[in-house]
Amino acid sequence: MWTKKEQLYEGKAKKIWSVEESDDLVIQEFKNDATAFNGEKRGSWANKGTVNTTVASTLFRYLESRGVETHFIEQLSDNEMLIKKLTIVPLEVIVRNRSAGSFCKRYGATEGIIFAEPTFEFSYKRDDLGDPLINNSHAIALSLATAEEIATIQQSALLVNELLQTFFIDRGIILVDFKLEFGKHHGTILLGDEISPDTCRFWDAKTGAKLDKDLFRFDLGDVESAYATMLQKVVG
Repeated sequence: MWTKKEQLYEGKAKKIWSVEESDDLVIQEFKNDATAFNGEKRGSWANKGTVNTTVASTLFRYLESRGVETHFIEQLSDNEMLIKKLTIVPLEVIVRNRSAGSFCKRYGATEGIIFAEPTFEFSYKRDDLGDPLINNSHAIALSLATAEEIATIQQSALLVNELLQTFFIDRGIILVDFKLEFGKHHGTILLGDEISPDTCRFWDAKTGAKLDKDLFRFDLGDVESAYATMLQKVVG
């Protein structure tokens, strides 16, 4: 049994709580709230927190079983998971297998181009700056991470991509792209945050239908049903 002690953080979609029983662990609580375009668009829908908690917990367990070190300990409830307390590296990691979203806008690319190999990019986790793209040299210059930490993050992210592509194609889903976050736990780099329809682009492999937060971003359809579909696809 784990007892919430103090709210340490509240973000756009999650809260973090300390626990009475350990200074080394925290509870990550998923909200039903949604934002897009750096908080300019806001909304919510029923069971969003439950879907993201369960999908993320399932995927963390899958990755752990295949050698990826994560912050995940266990799912505690419909919308809570127990995790290792991390010092977050302020770099968002974006891995892309097909062109979509900001990649198309930035480079004038048509949506859906299949890349010969995954693309990898960092953005600087600074809402006030609009989370700008940042390269390895700049990240090192700003002391956001060391060269060794960056290499570890890149290697882990590409392994996660390989494993998740296999996981999802077996379930009739194309993993278009996704965002990861990493943090340090007693000096070790671990995968953190979440992997869910909030942080990934998922397309139905047969129909091409979008099954992620793009439906909310661009008012493209029934986002609640899409999230429910992803939950069913992931957990069976």
